[in-house]
Amino acid sequence: MGKINMATKAIWSGESDYLAFGATQVPVVHSVSFGYDDLDEWFEVATGKREGHIYGRNTNPTVKAFEEKIRELEGAEAATSFSTGMAAISNTLYTFLHPGDRVVSIKDTYGGTNKIFSEFLPKMNVDVELCETGDHEAVEREVAKGCKVLYLETPTNPTVKITDIERMVEAGKAQGALVIVDNTFATPINQNPLAFGADLVIHSATKFLGGHADALGGSLCGSEELVEEVYHYREINGASLDPMAAYLLLRGMKTLKLRIDQQNKNAQEIAEYLLTVDAVEDVFYPGLKTHANHDIASRQMRGFGGMLSFSLKGGMDAVRDFLPKLQYANRAANLGAVETIVGPARTTSHVECTPEERAALGIPEGLIRYSAGIEDVEDLKSDLQQAFAGLKEPMELRR
Repeated sequence: MGKINMATKAIWSGESDYLAFGATQVPVVHSVSFGYDDLDEWFEVATGKREGHIYGRNTNPTVKAFEEKIRELEGAEAATSFSTGMAAISNTLYTFLHPGDRVVSIKDTYGGTNKIFSEFLPKMNVDVELCETGDHEAVEREVAKGCKVLYLETPTNPTVKITDIERMVEAGKAQGALVIVDNTFATPINQNPLAFGADLVIHSATKFLGGHADALGGSLCGSEELVEEVYHYREINGASLDPMAAYLLLRGMKTLKLRIDQQNKNAQEIAEYLLTVDAVEDVFYPGLKTHANHDIASRQMRGFGGMLSFSLKGGMDAVRDFLPKLQYANRAANLGAVETIVGPARTTSHVECTPEERAALGIPEGLIRYSAGIEDVEDLKSDLQQAFAGLKEPMELRR
């Protein structure tokens, strides 16, 4: 067959080897252990010389099907999985960074990731350098000083800033650095970092991959050699993906292309609408021509994603007044689901940070993170309009 497109891959990839009893859906295999009558066969499976499973902390058939699907969507040699997105991030960083090593990243990473950089890695005597997001020259200067890992997140959470993956890969490779990209916001539908030369790509599968806010999980894709190193760390440290969660993620991923296409469309229209609202101080979305790195996003992304953020005039007081008025949005610490989800950074992406730390990261207290769902976009815009109209100090819409 010729090239298989993303919508078809999302449905069919990775499943055929894990179907059983004529079923058309991958079963949930809850067994903790897998038995063998032949001790030599058992040994070969246990030592990785033969395909198979021995213990659920290591591998599981349902989990393997999920790993195969994301592997094919990202165009990778290999993939492994984790209990959460943060487990994917932390296990990967702890696998490759050791005392005396240096890591270069950007300031705008997800709050949990930022905590690893600011709190946990320094305790391991790892040198951490965080550069202004979007300042490619600053990143290049720091990488040129030498580093073991260059860690990127693009678009970023929650300000959706963009980093030029290809340019950063070139800088990283010149110093022999491992380049890791968190692709959670873009998803493999909109962006494939490995195609630009990145070594590893990470997802919080809890978000867009699952898409229904009912399963935690994380994934890592890349070369067989590198993924095997992280898998070994994970199997020993135990942050394994549960088979029921893997099943829910698999089921959600079947509609990934449909959902992302609609969320791309909705986010773009909502971002453009927000530009017309006087109560809005700023709008952050890479699909807007006003975005600082719109040109880079246009070059490396097929779609601009379902995530945007905007800040309100009046700061947190305005946010407190505005958010409860929305009828078609869950006020919750999640994103990427079929339902629209909203929340301020201080209770979502950067709840772990102090107001001073958020300010240093360029995150205003009046920032609202908006994860566009798959609802009718006209209903979402009408909902926003009535919420703006109900603010304590209503502001006229610019026509």
